Amino acid sequence: MTTKMKGGGEHSSRSFASRRWTLLLCLGSFCVGMFFTDRMWSIPESKDISRPSVTEAERLKLISEGCNPKSLYQKEVKRDPQALYGQVSSTHKAIQTLDKTISSLEMELAAARSVQESLTNGGAPVSDDKQPQGKKKRYLMVVGINTAFSSRKRRDSVRATWMPQGEKRRRLEEEKGIIIRFVIGHSATAGGILDRAIEAEDRKHGDFLRLDHVEGYLELSGKTKTYFATAFSMWDADFYVKVDDDVHVNIATLGETLVRHRKKPRVYIGCMKSGPVLYQKGVRYHEPEYWKFGENGNKYFRHATGQIYAISRDLASYISINQHVLHKYANEDVSLGAWFIGIDVKHIDDRRLCCGTPPDCEWKAQAGNICVASFDWTCSGICRSADRLKEVHRRCSEGENALWSATF
Repeated sequence: MTTKMKGGGEHSSRSFASRRWTLLLCLGSFCVGMFFTDRMWSIPESKDISRPSVTEAERLKLISEGCNPKSLYQKEVKRDPQALYGQVSSTHKAIQTLDKTISSLEMELAAARSVQESLTNGGAPVSDDKQPQGKKKRYLMVVGINTAFSSRKRRDSVRATWMPQGEKRRRLEEEKGIIIRFVIGHSATAGGILDRAIEAEDRKHGDFLRLDHVEGYLELSGKTKTYFATAFSMWDADFYVKVDDDVHVNIATLGETLVRHRKKPRVYIGCMKSGPVLYQKGVRYHEPEYWKFGENGNKYFRHATGQIYAISRDLASYISINQHVLHKYANEDVSLGAWFIGIDVKHIDDRRLCCGTPPDCEWKAQAGNICVASFDWTCSGICRSADRLKEVHRRCSEGENALWSATF
């Protein structure tokens, strides 16, 4: 019993000592490990590494404090409301200007492509004014006189009055940049007696512009569209004018009037009106599509009266490019006005383009306001123009010298 108790005490004493040394060894290993770990993770600060800016530090502090981005932006950026509104307004104006410039350039590019395709496909009419290869001559205006197969006497009265003939007409084109042509298409039977009569007349005077268009009173809207597209493809001019063959025109005054608007884009000049939409069948100027203009008794939008009007080059280009999709109404002047409703066009209402015949044009001339065009409203032109045009020209004309002395 005694021996066993003694042996058990010695064994217990050794086990206790062994645990103490193990504990001390582990503690020492832990301290050594901590020492080496601290050495490895202590990286000296480099001079090349920039410290966070004050603003960044403040931002981190604000975010850590729970501030939202909106309050952070308001604290960092303080703007004057008036100055901010001014910047927005200036930016808006700059965008509008850029948008108009891009639109104008696109129109010019499309026009150039249209002319190139027309020439490549052989679709452009051949002009009797042969220009040298290279850049086309720029004219002031092309005046197209709308005429019909049955209007030979009207044409002769125009040739005898306000439309120069022969060498004078060529001089007008070369010196003043003014081209004047009678505008006509072809008959339903191409090459028939009516077409041959026009061809013979053209060989004698050389003052026709032939269109790829079938003549007819109900086809005036299509004729107008074809005229502008054809004239634009043949001559590079600042303005394109359409006038009826029973209207008297002072060419010099017309040129001086158009020159004043030469630098304006998308100009539409004429005597603007807004007549009633005639829905009754059987009446003159009946509009079959009257329902598009609202209730019965409504009026048309503002448009130039059909006796004479002028459009600028970019509008002629617009018609040429879009001629296949431009809608035709019954009345030619309404159709033209409708084509310009959806685009940015400057309407110029000039009442000198719709003076009356004598004595009206004489009274206005005495007051120093020479008329551009004269006709009778009751006849939508000069009544019996083939017989009366010479008299109207004598009393309403500003004189031949005014044409050649005018500076355009």
